[in-house]
Amino acid sequence: MDSGGQGLMQVVKGAFNFLSGKEVDLTVEAAVRVEPVVSMEGSALKEADIKFGYCTEFIVNLEKPYNEKTEQEFKGYLESIGDSLVVVSDDDIVKVHVHTNDPGLAIQRALTLGSLSRMKIDNMREEHQERLIKESEKLAAQQKAEGKKSEPRKAYGFISVSAGEGLDEIFSGIGADYLIQGGQTMNPSTEDMLNAIDRVNADTIYILPNNKNIILAAEQARSLVEDKKVIVIPSKTIPQGITAIINFAPDLSPEENETNMTEEMSRVKTGQITYAVRNTTIDDIEIKEGDIMALGDHGILAVGEEIEATALKSLEAMVEEESELITIYYGKDVSEEDATALKEKTEEQFSNCEVELHCGSQPIYYYLISVE
Repeated sequence: MDSGGQGLMQVVKGAFNFLSGKEVDLTVEAAVRVEPVVSMEGSALKEADIKFGYCTEFIVNLEKPYNEKTEQEFKGYLESIGDSLVVVSDDDIVKVHVHTNDPGLAIQRALTLGSLSRMKIDNMREEHQERLIKESEKLAAQQKAEGKKSEPRKAYGFISVSAGEGLDEIFSGIGADYLIQGGQTMNPSTEDMLNAIDRVNADTIYILPNNKNIILAAEQARSLVEDKKVIVIPSKTIPQGITAIINFAPDLSPEENETNMTEEMSRVKTGQITYAVRNTTIDDIEIKEGDIMALGDHGILAVGEEIEATALKSLEAMVEEESELITIYYGKDVSEEDATALKEKTEEQFSNCEVELHCGSQPIYYYLISVE
C-alpha cells in the first residue's frame, strides 16, 4: 500500500474507534528539538545510508489491461529492486516513483504495460556529495566571516562587484576585502550589498559597483546602514573600479578619498567588446545578430565581424594625443595567444602608450579595454 492509502486507513481507523466508543490515548510526547549539525565531515545523512542510488520517476501511458492483479505484480517487482515506492493509477496512466540501483529494470518492466513519458532519473549519491560540498563552503565562509568580526575593526575597507576569476584576483590584489559576483546579466541586489557590508569589519567602507545598473542598489544599501560609514564610488565599469581603488590614499579623510577616487576614475575611458544577440540599431548604426561590437562609456565605439579588428577600432575611437596607458583584460572565451597578438598590434599601432595585458576571465565580454 502506498503512502496515500496508509493515510486513508488512519482516518478510517480513527472514525471507527470513535463510533465504537473506544478510548483513545491522546497524550503526545514532547518533541525533542534536534539542531542540525553541519560539519566539514558531512551531514546527518551519510552516503552509506543511501541504499538505492537513483530516484526514478516516470508515467506509464497504459496500452494493455491494468487491473488489481497487474498492479500488485508491478508493485511487487518494483519493491524487489528498490524502495520508497509510490505507484498511483489514474484512468489510462500510472505514475511511478521508486529508488533503485538499476533504473533500467524499472523502465523495462513498465514498458510491458505501455509507453513512457516524463522520465526523470536523479543520482542521489551525486546530489548528496554536491550538498556536502555546498554545506562545507557555506560553513567555511561563515567561519571566515566570524573570524573577521572578532578581529579589531579596521579604519577602512572595500567592497567591489566583479565577474571572472582573473578580475577577482586583481581586485583582491589591490585591496578589496569582499567581492560580489555580478555583471551585465546578473545585477546584485540591495540585500547582497547589505550582506557584504556586514562582512567587512571597518569603520568606513567604499563600495565599487562597476556597473551603472548596480549603483542604485549600492546607494540604497548605504542609506540603510547606521553603524558604519558607507561611501559609494559610482564606478560604471570594471576598469573605473580598478583605477578608483588604486588611487585610494590612507592618509586622506573619507571625504577627500571619495573626491579623489571619483575624479581619477572619470579620466578612464572603457571599451567593452562583446557580440550582438539580435538585430538592432544603436546610435544610427545597424547591428546584425552575431556582429562584434564595442560598447563605450557613451555609446557604440565600433562594429565589425572580427573580434580583434573591432577591438582595434574601439581603441582608435578612445586613444587621444595625451593618452598614456592602455590596459587590456581578456575574457574566458579568448585564448592567451589571441590576447597576446592583440597586445602586440596595439603596441605597434599606439606606440606612444604603454600597454598592459591581464587575464580577466570575464564572461560575455571578449575584452575589457581601458585608456588613461
